Amino acid sequence: MTLRASLFLAISRGFLAFLLATSLFGIMSGQAARAANANAGDPRIERIDPVVRNGRIELDADVNFALNDQLRDAAQRGVPLFFTADLVIKRSRWWWFDHTVVNTSLTWRIVYNALTRQWRAGTGALSLPVASLDDAMDLVRHIRNWPVGAADQFESDVKYSGQLRVRLDTSMLTRPLQVNALNSSSWSPATPWTGFTFSLARPAR
Repeated sequence: MTLRASLFLAISRGFLAFLLATSLFGIMSGQAARAANANAGDPRIERIDPVVRNGRIELDADVNFALNDQLRDAAQRGVPLFFTADLVIKRSRWWWFDHTVVNTSLTWRIVYNALTRQWRAGTGALSLPVASLDDAMDLVRHIRNWPVGAADQFESDVKYSGQLRVRLDTSMLTRPLQVNALNSSSWSPATPWTGFTFSLARPAR
């Protein structure tokens, strides 16, 4: 093989290797971008803020929780949707298992009345009219003044760790809908458990 032929073969191989590397980088970048976009739309807790108000610990939180088309369609046909926030707060103990100080939940009910064409949303027995499904979901997305325990349950200058999640609560649906929900990923949106820590300042003398 002549020197010119050898040089041409080496250049060709290098060029092909460059093209292959560029193509693989493009594919991996595209996959990473698609994964990032998919994760950006997943339900997630964006902020958790425990606050002392009127002698009790209250929780404020912001949640990114979009409804998929199937859930929107079901809600607009009058199917009640239930969303539950689960909260656990613990105090670590080096000599034994962590002590659970708070283990509670809060459930919202959102329902559309096709006869009156009115949305209602609330917790427990309290249900108020709202203008739209998105306005109803704002109660879930912006948790405010949730009383989770008396302040005297917590010691000053002690670190507490908590976890919060928000989920569509299919256990409160009618039995036929529960069966359908088990077979559909559209009926299982939930945020991951999200951790936070806090401590109460010692009262000024």
